[in-house]
Amino acid sequence: MEIERKWLIPRFPTGLPLLREASMRQGYISVHPTVRIRESVSRTGSKWELCIKGAGTLAREEVENEISQDFFDRLTVFTGADLVTKEFRVYALPGGEELEVSLVDAGRPTAFFYAEVEFPSIEAAHAFVPPDFLGEEKTESPEFSMSAYWQATRGGAAG
Repeated sequence: MEIERKWLIPRFPTGLPLLREASMRQGYISVHPTVRIRESVSRTGSKWELCIKGAGTLAREEVENEISQDFFDRLTVFTGADLVTKEFRVYALPGGEELEVSLVDAGRPTAFFYAEVEFPSIEAAHAFVPPDFLGEEKTESPEFSMSAYWQATRGGAAG
């Protein structure tokens, strides 16, 4: 189960400890249900994942499996479009939570920043008081998802 809250933000935050960062590419084979492939490259190496997500906003089922680079490359054919890019950074928040921030499709007219915080329970998610810099919360906006962005900008994975 994935439990997370999401916000639009104007930039990467400053003044928070940076825990890790990576460059990512991801694409969607399907958006109903969500079937995503992702490549992540960091200082510690590269990994490739296949992820299936159920319906929902704050909480939804999620199954992730690591796959080989070869399998990832073969699956990109099924996306029907160029992959979304992300500059991904994880910061420590004062309450012990981790803030995941992504710059999506840098350099494109559709580029944007968003932030997520994952939680161990729905109660913890509801109890979290976000820092002011997080901006507009988008957790309960079904149209605010990476798969919706994929459809809007790539026109792919409609099935």
